[in-house]
Amino acid sequence: MKRIRIYQKRAGAVAAWFLALGVVGCAPEEAFSDQAVTTQVLVRAVAKDAKVIGDGVGGARITLRNVETGEVLAEGLQEGSTGNTQAIMRDPRPRGLTAYSADAEAAGFLASLSVTEPTRVEIVAEGPLGTPHAVQRASKTILVVPGYDLVGEGIILELNGFRVQLLAPTPEESLAAGGTLNIRTKVTMICGCPTEPDGLWNSNDYELFARLLRDGEIVQETPLSFSGETSVFEGTLPLESPGTLTLEVFAIDTGKGNTGMVRRELTVTG
Repeated sequence: MKRIRIYQKRAGAVAAWFLALGVVGCAPEEAFSDQAVTTQVLVRAVAKDAKVIGDGVGGARITLRNVETGEVLAEGLQEGSTGNTQAIMRDPRPRGLTAYSADAEAAGFLASLSVTEPTRVEIVAEGPLGTPHAVQRASKTILVVPGYDLVGEGIILELNGFRVQLLAPTPEESLAAGGTLNIRTKVTMICGCPTEPDGLWNSNDYELFARLLRDGEIVQETPLSFSGETSVFEGTLPLESPGTLTLEVFAIDTGKGNTGMVRRELTVTG
């Protein structure tokens, strides 16, 4: 009981602080006790300069850990849609607010934590899980207070990057020295949002290029141009001699801090 009384003395100030942040929950004397209280935390992993990472790209893995002990308090998959494009990307909104809380269909992970005292929690998001070579990771720590649910728009974790997929050459394609390597790649935001010149996600802002390496040394490089098909870019490189080569394709937006690549080993016959 002594512990509860000490917490109760501070309850008014604590309650005022959390109510000012828009946090909802039970009364302070209920939150600070020796009994575990189920407290909900909504987490959303979103793509930098884009939308929520949803089912279309495999979702995101969310893990919540006790910072002090390392104990996993909750983990699971973020599931749902990428959210409302108009609300997230176009509509003006008051300072400090995002559009995610207004869209019930936007992907998220609702964690139910069993905590007995104020606990520092690390939240980790990894995605998009449907494209393993494009998976990025973001984390942040928060204070979870028993009984005070952190829902609404949720705790937002922003993942930087592009989802770059190689359409051609395919692994089965025969390549011969003296020929031409035709490169086609699909470049989207990591939430799957499309890119194109002058589009909402404007590829004119990106550097898109491919290069061939032999034994780790760059031997050929070329920019990639828009194919006319949404999110698809293409270019060619000469295949000058036989051997094993590595093809790397890059998408880079230095202004937004988004980068992505895909790599494939190629065998060129004589």
